[in-house]
Amino acid sequence: MRADAAPSTPTLRGWQRRALVKYLSAQPRDFLAVATPGSGKTTFALRIVAELLAQRTVEAVTIVVPTEHLKVQWAQAAARQGIALDPKFSNSNSQTSSEYHGVVVTYAQVASHPSRHRVRTENRKTLVVFDEIHHGGDAKSWGDAIREAFDDATRRLSLTGTPFRSDDSAIPFVTYETGPDGFQRSKADHTYGYSDALADGVVRPVMFMAYSGEARWRDSAGEEHAARLGEPLTAEQTARAWKTALNPAGQWMPAVIAAADTRLRGLRQHVPDAGGMIIASDQTAARAYADLLLTITGEAPTVVLSDDKGASDRISQYSADTSRWLVAVRMVSEGVDVPRLAVGVYATSASTPLFFAQAIGRFVRSRRPGETASIFLPSVPNLLMLASEMEAQRNHVLGKPHRETEDDPLDAELAEQKRDEPDDGEGKIEYLGADAELDQVIFDGASFGTATPAGSDEEADYLGIPGLLDANAMRDLLRRRQDEQLQKRTESGAVVPTTTHGQLRELRRELNTLVSLAHHRTGRPHGWIHNELRRRCGGPPVAAATRDQLKERIEAIRVLQRELTA
Repeated sequence: MRADAAPSTPTLRGWQRRALVKYLSAQPRDFLAVATPGSGKTTFALRIVAELLAQRTVEAVTIVVPTEHLKVQWAQAAARQGIALDPKFSNSNSQTSSEYHGVVVTYAQVASHPSRHRVRTENRKTLVVFDEIHHGGDAKSWGDAIREAFDDATRRLSLTGTPFRSDDSAIPFVTYETGPDGFQRSKADHTYGYSDALADGVVRPVMFMAYSGEARWRDSAGEEHAARLGEPLTAEQTARAWKTALNPAGQWMPAVIAAADTRLRGLRQHVPDAGGMIIASDQTAARAYADLLLTITGEAPTVVLSDDKGASDRISQYSADTSRWLVAVRMVSEGVDVPRLAVGVYATSASTPLFFAQAIGRFVRSRRPGETASIFLPSVPNLLMLASEMEAQRNHVLGKPHRETEDDPLDAELAEQKRDEPDDGEGKIEYLGADAELDQVIFDGASFGTATPAGSDEEADYLGIPGLLDANAMRDLLRRRQDEQLQKRTESGAVVPTTTHGQLRELRRELNTLVSLAHHRTGRPHGWIHNELRRRCGGPPVAAATRDQLKERIEAIRVLQRELTA
């Protein structure tokens, strides 16, 4: 292909057209587009590339990406639009064929030799596209490197699909504005959030299946402990219980994997190539989960352990075939495009908003109307809050105090715990096991269902929900399932729960029933009602609220309903 060959012009979605018009009208040197995972940032960026090459505004293109696999993925996407990018460009050999319009490199590659990339950028009028620009803040050296390499670029287009990380390192080529509180916040030139994409049918709605259960472990002094996921616990108790649940040798993971496979097999009746992915914390766990999958399903999964040789080929092969399961460590959580993924098992201890949003973003790309995604996760407060706030928009904030409320104390706790627990010898924590119980189903910010053991008929009712439903039908069906559950328990003479866990279930049920009634009487969306209650009462989302917080909202919704119908 000649360097001046005319790129193709694929049909753009509404948000892409609006962002393109904004870009071409302003012709800015720097432009930041924040768009939810799965919405088509790559297509938008490549259209900008095509336009600037055709206008002769730039003569060359450099795409900067987080991982090696994404180099190939970008080159393939560009080829479909008539743009030739070299994904094999290396620092050791800076020459590339004149038939290429440009190259694809990683942030790490730039950081290892920024001057080489600076020379290339200075020699020709260059457009630089930063995929997931927040990686420019991964380390000060990375930020310094991309500034050195691309400070003289003719144009820079920055993309991100997730909340910026909570640190005080300004991300290169991003504009910050001081807010009323005195803190600087990143300013996007165009934003397209998950709620917008959901309304447009660009992404799938997500149903979160939160599993609790009692976890048991023995400390180095020989003392046994027990704690229940989903109960109010200390950070240390939550971290221990969480790690116990994720232990491949226990009972919790096999039960959850079996439930996820049941859900996947049901989806494949409507979507034959639907796939599932387990996101593991490390390579040892990933291999063990792969063994569990083989035992439970009778089919060996695709396993991707790291960005080593062959990883890209395995991901591409899985994306193109119809096999059921993929097991991966964190590398597949960002940017990797496998549109058929519809079921996920969140089997990692990471719970920062950045990582969670990227991980869930692997499952939300919509291919046909009515598709839904199902994510199985531990009933841990941090995760429940993030699952309930899928639509939250966040910016990068510099200098914000009390950052421990934004960062993940459990990640720090687990990291400290890992350092304190040698693989062998004295001091090792012994994980004794954890029961699995479907605690609640989170959808559109609301919580449905009452706790039921893994393997029960009631769990099967939720796992068997059809895979092709729009958001309204999904919400109605979840409510009916919950009502049927409660009716069965009433008819069987079930006793009023006295445990904290049971009381939380019943209060969530009562609040959701009142929200549903308010919705039908006022026409206000469920999400709007829940957000208004949180605004008035404070506190976390329903899924992670305490008994007192739920009781306060139950009182508040009665007042709100009178106000709205007056």
